[in-house]
Amino acid sequence: MSRKNYDNKGRLRNKVVAFRMSEEENELLNRKVFLSGKTKQDYIIGSILEKEITVQGNPYVFRSLKDELVRFVNIYGTPIQDDDEEMMIWVLEMILAMRTKEKSKVLPLNK
Repeated sequence: MSRKNYDNKGRLRNKVVAFRMSEEENELLNRKVFLSGKTKQDYIIGSILEKEITVQGNPYVFRSLKDELVRFVNIYGTPIQDDDEEMMIWVLEMILAMRTKEKSKVLPLNK
């Protein structure tokens, strides 16, 4: 029998919600999940219900930020796709917030 899945308020999470995504949407979602430092489930639930994701800097998040910055450096001088532009803005907002040692509050979806 699988382990019961409880949220941070002690509520049992026993409902399954599934949906389909394109490859591009899935890649963008995965990149945002990695940068948030949360599980995919927590990120999606937070995005849907809270409309805001709070990211606290930790080694995992910093490594993901580095990977995104390397990606941006590699695409410099080439046409920028909408997803990459959105991710650049998201990453830069997180970096600026972390410079001041604050939690970074970033909108999870397009504004």
